[in-house]
Amino acid sequence: MANKVDFFIGEALLGDGENIAHVDLMIGSKNGPVGNAFATALTQLSQGHTPLLACIRPNLTTKPQTIIIPKVTLQTLDDTDKIFGPAQTAVAKAVADALEEGIVPIDKVDEWVICASVFIHPKASDYRKIYSFNYGATKLAIKRALKKAPSIDKLFYDKDRAKHPVAKIRVPRLWRPPYLQIALDQPSFSHHEKLLKMIPNSDRIIIEAGTPLVKKEGIQVIKKLRELAPEAFIVADLKTLDVGKLEVDFAFNATADAAVCSGLANNASIDKFILEAQRVGIYGIIDMMEVPDPVAKLKQLSETPDVVILHKGIDTEAVREDPKQRWAMIPKIKALYESKKYVSGRDRVLIAVAGGIVPETANHALDMGADILIVGRYITSAKDPERAVRNLINIIPGHSDIDLKRIHTDDDDVLDK
Repeated sequence: MANKVDFFIGEALLGDGENIAHVDLMIGSKNGPVGNAFATALTQLSQGHTPLLACIRPNLTTKPQTIIIPKVTLQTLDDTDKIFGPAQTAVAKAVADALEEGIVPIDKVDEWVICASVFIHPKASDYRKIYSFNYGATKLAIKRALKKAPSIDKLFYDKDRAKHPVAKIRVPRLWRPPYLQIALDQPSFSHHEKLLKMIPNSDRIIIEAGTPLVKKEGIQVIKKLRELAPEAFIVADLKTLDVGKLEVDFAFNATADAAVCSGLANNASIDKFILEAQRVGIYGIIDMMEVPDPVAKLKQLSETPDVVILHKGIDTEAVREDPKQRWAMIPKIKALYESKKYVSGRDRVLIAVAGGIVPETANHALDMGADILIVGRYITSAKDPERAVRNLINIIPGHSDIDLKRIHTDDDDVLDK
């Protein structure tokens, strides 16, 4: 019977600044893909990326035998010194320590090899940091590889929460409802520019470029809002009725994270709108304002929206309505999409409510299962917008401010234990 072929993959980034270390590695059998990659790297050299065996010191290679492939082109002798000096011995020592500590099984020492791709910044200059960061990154990558990390739970927990320290941007997703969506409906950008400077910094806040604002300022107002709130989740409330694909593209190119179409549009237009939103990677939202039976409308669609808005328009808010019946449609829409939940268990479709939401009425909507509270005038016309926002986000379950744990360079691997 053929010998079992082992194949594991690990990654780790440690440190900061120009001395940062990033290691990608493969561990596995000599008679498998890792062994093939190992032999190929040693025999097919690439200019500026010459592989080298990991040595603790000259004439003392580590075990399992490890090959280091520089990720960054070596252009000078200084570049070469860093990879052949502190990085080489750091990787070798980390592998040897992993073996001694039992992280790497001792009975695999001559069956396995390791291929490690190592990043050294051309401007790295602190040899102690180069050594320390690469040692830690290599050892952590080995641990993660052999534990088959990350776990699925950790992947689902962190994928929308974390911020990559090198990317320098964070593109938000709606991963932990409920949220407060501030509808910037007044057709005055200068008004909202002042407003955004006064509201608290919170992960629970969504910014909406309201329809009147978009009509007055044009779709490029999204880019202006993005300059004021670079990491905010921004919705373009287009209330699209036709040519949905085209309008999604307008919103996407203006850096919106979501676009809204009207539930009054024909089914084909809504389906095209949702499909295009999914294609470009933004949220497709349906506003059910003036739709007599939202559930019936949703059943007619071939595509699944990301958010459904139950919306009472400004001009009809004065009509009295039993508060217990106002949001009775929420659980019905939730039930409609019960079978479409994500593998993680999160709802595939979020429900937003709009129209006359104030602190006194917000709790009822939340109790009925609302995921997003859309609020306009209560905040945008308030004398103290920060207080108005606080009055609402303090009602929402969970932390109301920034999730401080989302920004990290050294991962705690808490869900991989």
